[in-house]
Amino acid sequence: MKDDSKKISIIDEGFTVDGTVTGKGRVIVKGTVKGTLTGDNVIIAKKGAVYAQAKVNKMTIGGLFDGEVEVDKSLTLLSTGNCSGKILCKELIVESGGILNATVICKNKSGGFSIG
Repeated sequence: MKDDSKKISIIDEGFTVDGTVTGKGRVIVKGTVKGTLTGDNVIIAKKGAVYAQAKVNKMTIGGLFDGEVEVDKSLTLLSTGNCSGKILCKELIVESGGILNATVICKNKSGGFSIG
């Protein structure tokens, strides 16, 4: 059985994907994604931009995210990150300097939701 957590896919700087991106393991976005994004561990680099409907296990935003994202575990907005749209997550971490301009709904420990 293959360990998908060790896989790394990179959408590099200067590269734009317009459509559906689905990845196993770590997906690093240094370029631009428009459309739909599904993955295990998505990292949007400082110069990366995602305009999408996304469903991921874990996401780290160091660049730009604009759209709707459902995160099963944690969403981390780094100090260089800018996030707008709608977020549904279990845990939200925002570093000082990160720009969060989104509707946020956090799942509580009982599995329900609380508005943040």
